[in-house]
Amino acid sequence: MGSSYYQFCPVAKAMEMLDERWTLLVVRELLSGSQHFNELRRGVPRMSPSLLSKRMQQLVRAGIVERAADGNEVRYVLTPAGEELRPVVEALGVWGTRWIGDLGDMDLDPKLLLWDMHRRIDHAVVPVGRTVVLFSFPDVHPRARDWWLVITSGEADVCDVDPGYTVAVTVTASLRYMVAVWRGDLSWRDAVRSGVVDVHGPEAFRRQLPRWFTFSEFASVPRPT
Repeated sequence: MGSSYYQFCPVAKAMEMLDERWTLLVVRELLSGSQHFNELRRGVPRMSPSLLSKRMQQLVRAGIVERAADGNEVRYVLTPAGEELRPVVEALGVWGTRWIGDLGDMDLDPKLLLWDMHRRIDHAVVPVGRTVVLFSFPDVHPRARDWWLVITSGEADVCDVDPGYTVAVTVTASLRYMVAVWRGDLSWRDAVRSGVVDVHGPEAFRRQLPRWFTFSEFASVPRPT
C-alpha cells in the first residue's frame, strides 16, 4: 500500500490502495475475466512482471483478490470487495470515453487491441469450426504489423506469428482507425465506406464480421456535442 493521506474520509482511505500506478488497470483485467498471471500480463503489456507480482500481493493482502490453486496453476479471483469495484471501473471508463478523447501515438498498441477483441467475441454467431481473422496494420513496425485471431469452439487465441491456418477474412487499416472503430469513435460501416478500413474475403464473411464482436463496452457511450 502507498503512503497514507492521513484523512478519515473513506475516499482517501480507498485511494490509499487504489491510486498506485497500474492497480486499477489490474482490477480492470480481473473484472474482464483474466485469472492467470500470464493473462493479466497480456492485458497490461507495459507493466513489468515484478511490479505486477507486487500489485497482486498487495491486492491479496487487502482482501480484494484471493489466490487459489488450480492444479499446477495459480488463479487470482476477485473477492466480494473486489467485485464491488466493478461500477467504479465502469464509471471511470464512461467518464474517460466522454471527456478524455485524445489518444497519443504511444496509446495505440496492437497487442492490447487484439487482446481486448479476443475476449469480446460472440461465439454464437461465428461460423462453426476454426475461423481465422488476420488484422494487418500497415503503419505499424513490421514486427508488430500482422495479428491473427484464431476462433475455435467457443475459444479464441491471439497470434503475432502466422499460425498456418487458412484465413477467412483479412482486415487492413491503420492502427489508429481500428482503435477508433473498437472504441466507438468511428462506426464500422463508415470506416469501411470511407476506405479507412478494408475487409477482404468472401462476401458473406465480410458482411458478418462486425457481428462476430460485441465491441468495447464503452463504444455506445454518448459523446458530448
